[in-house]
Amino acid sequence: MAHIVFVYSTVDGHTLEICERLRQVALREGHQASLQELTADSEFDLEPFDRIVIGASVRYGKHRPDVTRFINENVNKLQTTSSAFFSVNAVARKPEKCEANSNPYVKKFLEGITWKPSLVAIFGGKIDYPVYRFWDKTIIRFIMWMMGGPTDPNSTFDFTNWEKVDAFGHEISTFQ
Repeated sequence: MAHIVFVYSTVDGHTLEICERLRQVALREGHQASLQELTADSEFDLEPFDRIVIGASVRYGKHRPDVTRFINENVNKLQTTSSAFFSVNAVARKPEKCEANSNPYVKKFLEGITWKPSLVAIFGGKIDYPVYRFWDKTIIRFIMWMMGGPTDPNSTFDFTNWEKVDAFGHEISTFQ
């Protein structure tokens, strides 16, 4: 069985929730599975891993710069190892925006890096207004209002299709 690492970049913790769910799928399928948070000063060795999965959230239309830095620094290992990428963003709540070829954030991100992951998935994110600071809440509500999304400042909206997450976890567990 494989040793899989789930490297994640998250702002509010939802990408970590998805990684944990993917890790549980991998463990059930008999693999070793680790989680590794990606931060501005993260440095860790990818050599021990047979499969590498990078998960990244989008905030204000972009993946965090640490994700691109990490990919660029590890592109050789990523290109020669079974690897996957997933993005978490609120625009993916729309059925027509939840695939790699239709999600504008993922298309732009993948065009800007040299790594070509074996698998790519996009999951709807979570809007958790009660935990946001004032300015984030205000800006996100405005963006959601413009895009026809939910704006209730006292509510949380989870757009994640957890069945799709489980299916992606199975796909990660079985691809070579």
